[in-house]
Amino acid sequence: MPKSRVVHVNCDFVMVSFVSRSGRSSRSENPFKKSILRTLEKPDGGEFGKYYALLALDDPRIDRLPLSIKVLLESAIRNCDEFQVKREDVEKIIDWENTSSKRVEIPFMPARVLLQDFTGVPALVDLASLRDAVKNLGGDPENINPMFNTNGILYPDGVIGTDSHTTMIDGLGVAGWGVGGIEADAAMLGQPMSMLLRGVVGFRLLGELREGVTATDLVLTVTQILWKHGVVGKFVVKLLLADRTTIGNVSPEYGATMGFFPVDHVTLQYLKLIGRSDETVSMIESYLWANNMFVDYGEPPAEKVFSSYLELDLKDVEPSLSGPKRSSSLKEMKADWHACLNNNVGFTGFAIPVESQSEVAEFTFNGTREKLRHGDAVIAAITSCTNTSNPSVMLGAALLAKKASELGLEKYLDQLGFYAVGYGCTTCIGNSGDLHEAVASAITDIVDLSAHSFSRFHTNFFTKYVLENPSEESQLLVSNDQILNFDGRVHPFTRANYLASPALLVAYALAGTADIDLETEPRGHGKDGRSAFLKDIWPTNEEIANAVQSNVLPDMFRATYDAITEGNPLWNGLHVPSGTLYAGDSASTYILKEPFFGDMTTTPPGPRSVKDAHCLLYFGDSITTDHISPSGSIHKDSPAAKYLLEHGVDRRDFNSYGSRRGNYEVMAS
Repeated sequence: MPKSRVVHVNCDFVMVSFVSRSGRSSRSENPFKKSILRTLEKPDGGEFGKYYALLALDDPRIDRLPLSIKVLLESAIRNCDEFQVKREDVEKIIDWENTSSKRVEIPFMPARVLLQDFTGVPALVDLASLRDAVKNLGGDPENINPMFNTNGILYPDGVIGTDSHTTMIDGLGVAGWGVGGIEADAAMLGQPMSMLLRGVVGFRLLGELREGVTATDLVLTVTQILWKHGVVGKFVVKLLLADRTTIGNVSPEYGATMGFFPVDHVTLQYLKLIGRSDETVSMIESYLWANNMFVDYGEPPAEKVFSSYLELDLKDVEPSLSGPKRSSSLKEMKADWHACLNNNVGFTGFAIPVESQSEVAEFTFNGTREKLRHGDAVIAAITSCTNTSNPSVMLGAALLAKKASELGLEKYLDQLGFYAVGYGCTTCIGNSGDLHEAVASAITDIVDLSAHSFSRFHTNFFTKYVLENPSEESQLLVSNDQILNFDGRVHPFTRANYLASPALLVAYALAGTADIDLETEPRGHGKDGRSAFLKDIWPTNEEIANAVQSNVLPDMFRATYDAITEGNPLWNGLHVPSGTLYAGDSASTYILKEPFFGDMTTTPPGPRSVKDAHCLLYFGDSITTDHISPSGSIHKDSPAAKYLLEHGVDRRDFNSYGSRRGNYEVMAS
């Protein structure tokens, strides 16, 4: 392996530049370099740099390509070396209109690899173990280093990440999606991803959302449409704007590789909002215009070819929730709840006997007698990356709480118990912690756990009986929420898990139950004694827009960027050993070196036949990666718990599977 240099990523969303790496002797010079490598000039004179000009190929098929496919094309052209990426690969992409239905494979060289906090750790353990293996074989362990080959050329950004919601970046016109750890390892070491050339579904969003309808409601509606249409394994392109990153975020939930929004003037405005310099934004715009990849919705749309095409008029979107069985509009929520109680166990029901549906469990909570019924919310929180990265829906929730307080119903968010409790994946992957012992006992008293139907609302609902917080008297609400709301995902005691917009979450939190029609039933009574309905506390679109404009400012982002490389005292105080190999700690229960490369030799053993193979596990419905490779809490009776106890770890220090993914013994238990 050649000597390589560690790359520093300059995260300018649409354009990035990297240190180049040395090439292998088997590579040849890029065959497109002499014919289409051009200089990108600045509008006021000077140069931005060199780029590969797609228009210089003078091929009419390129103009008809969806813009997401153009990103793949540019990458193939720029990385073409007749070794890892060949001319024939470039031709496959150019001929996408004919090849996309034939399941042809192409190589893709991403510009960046993003390692998420949980799933990134085992990837780093892989690299450390590989370094040991290379050293044992007499090689130079420094050859195991991230490497990217760009030679300082300007190009569209492309990202793969070890988290399924990497697709959020697609809302900024950056092609990105989630991959597994092995794919990430390979990409970091300079290997192209081998992928099928995907079909592309064009999705046009028309008009504007009505008052009271949020980006989360749009996401749930789009997801339902795309599931019905069938987009598994496809790229989904949104041609018009409406809270793009939120829609891109849930690409895994509607089964697409990514939900891609081309760059337009709104994208450029956003880049300025988050602190990008005028010169950077000018470079991005100039490049995209030069390669015919910029979208100007003020001009007649260029003719593009899609595998299929969909449209949605935004005025038809209604306030919605995604439940454990199916999505429901707000006005259907109560009826759907009762139907789920009655229906047979499966995708549409809990099969709670009619005579049991009215049962009540009484218990004492902090010295007060309380009652618990089917449908009562026991966990609720404003979380989920789907929502928390969208200022409009977050501030909408705060405004709703403010209006409820002014009306005399409740207090502001923090006084309701919605505190900032952490950053990262929490309740959505089962990290909601233990329910208060009194609440857990009440649930087991009212019905056996095979049939309970208490609610949890991710970005979602609130509860009066929440998580244990021994350090303080106030209630602690943490929860996260995705559209993957299968039974027990959030907590083994809650089978009815709902996703809603943050504002709708707060509204249900105030109600405390799923068994209510918020459109027609009052939440309570205001200071004047009148019945207070959801419409009385719901913020207007104008109020939300004004709050965003006043509070989301460029200086906020610039201050973060200025300080992000400085670290913090705890991080900066860590001891960092020198050397090319990771020393490791044999007593660590978090990081454990992998033994998989121990028997590696310089001569591969070659292929071997697999005979008399048997099925290891045969799964029924609703099995997901969360079941196979969990990230949530470690149950006290699990094999992982047994391993940790044997190694001296107290139960209160179990942490989560996600935090211990660097230890193969925990994950394989």
